[in-house]
Amino acid sequence: MESTRVDRWLWAVRLAKTRPDAAAACRGGHVRVNDRPAKAATAVAPGDRVRARVGDTTRIVEVVRVIQKRVGATAAAECFIDRTPPPPVEAPVARRDRGAGRPTKRDRRLLDRWRTGGA
Repeated sequence: MESTRVDRWLWAVRLAKTRPDAAAACRGGHVRVNDRPAKAATAVAPGDRVRARVGDTTRIVEVVRVIQKRVGATAAAECFIDRTPPPPVEAPVARRDRGAGRPTKRDRRLLDRWRTGGA
C-alpha cells in the first residue's frame, strides 16, 4: 500500500480520536500535507509532511509508513516521526501565599527589581 486518505491515516495513527474528527479537521482547514491545504481525500505517502491542529496544539509529523486500520499505540507511533517543535518555556510567575494580604512597599520594590532583572 503506497498511499491512503489523510483522514483515515490521521485516525489510524491516533492523531485524531475518530475518523469524523479527522475529516472535520480537514474541512476546517486545520490539516496541511506538504504545506498545502488538504481535503479528507488527499493522499498521503511515506515521506510526506503532515501538519494537523489537534485540540489546542499543532502537530507536525512526517509519514514513515502508511496504514489504513487503527492499531495499538506503540505500533501507531512507529508510523510517523514527530517533528513538532517543543513548546516555549514560560517564565516563572511570582506568587504570594494565599491569605498573605497585599504586598508591602518593600515587597513591591523587591518584585519590581526581580521583574526588571535589576540587582
